[in-house]
Amino acid sequence: MQIRTKRAYERATRSDGMRILVDRLWPRGVTRSEAKLDLWAKSLAPSNELRQWYGHDPDKWKEFRARYFRELDDKAETVALLRERLAGSETVTLVFGSREELLNNAAALREYLERGR
Repeated sequence: MQIRTKRAYERATRSDGMRILVDRLWPRGVTRSEAKLDLWAKSLAPSNELRQWYGHDPDKWKEFRARYFRELDDKAETVALLRERLAGSETVTLVFGSREELLNNAAALREYLERGR
């Protein structure tokens, strides 16, 4: 399975495969019909405290990932349910609202899923 990331403000395409919003908050100005999501996995988004602490500060990226991975480890059952839902999917796109396109929770979640943690 190929896991991609994409901003919620970019147009959904057929090549996105299964689209999953991985933010706790709905992206401003995006309608549900525009988002074309298959799932909103807000329970797998970083906690509000972690999200606010990080604030997309590149200097905090390494620590953010470590803390977020611990949060995901604590949600093992929910992660397992997501993996079951993704089974058989050729392509999955993790959708996020942040302006930061590289160092965001979707990129961290992709890494977590690809590592098979």
